[in-house]
Amino acid sequence: MSRDLPRHLLALSLIAATTGLHATEPAQPAHHPLRPISECLRPDRINEWYLVDSRTAIARTGPDRYQIKLEHDCPRLGIGVPGLLFHASEANRLVGESRICGEVGETVSARNQPPCAIAEVSKIDKATFEALEKQALRSGNGAEPKNPPPPRR
Repeated sequence: MSRDLPRHLLALSLIAATTGLHATEPAQPAHHPLRPISECLRPDRINEWYLVDSRTAIARTGPDRYQIKLEHDCPRLGIGVPGLLFHASEANRLVGESRICGEVGETVSARNQPPCAIAEVSKIDKATFEALEKQALRSGNGAEPKNPPPPRR
C-alpha cells in the first residue's frame, strides 16, 4: 500500500465536500430588467403600494401598475413608517436616475430594516393588480420619502 494513500483520500474528501457545498447553494436569480427604461417604476410617483407576500409587492404610479419580485423572503417589509423605500442601483444613481427596473443592485427596504434585493420588476394590467391587491398583507398610500426625517423625541 502506498504511503500517499491517506493524503489522496483526504484530498478526495475535501473535493467531494467542496463540490457538495456548491451543489446545494441556491442559484442567484437571473435579472431581466424592464425595458425601455422609460417604462420602469418611478418611486417618486407611487400612489399606492401593497405587499402581497414576503417576496412580492405591487405599486401603482398613476395609470401604470407594477409587480416587484424580491430575491429572498423579506417578512418585515412594509412595517412602520415609511413602509417601502426603493433604492436604485449604483449605476442609475450615478446618472441621476431613480427608476427601478429590476437591475442588479436595486433594493427595497423599510426604515431601520435591512434592504431586500429586487429580482424583477414587471408591468401588470389593472385586473391583475386588483386581484393581487385583495391578497395583500400590508399597504400604503403615496411615495414614501427617500430620506425620512428623524422621529421626534
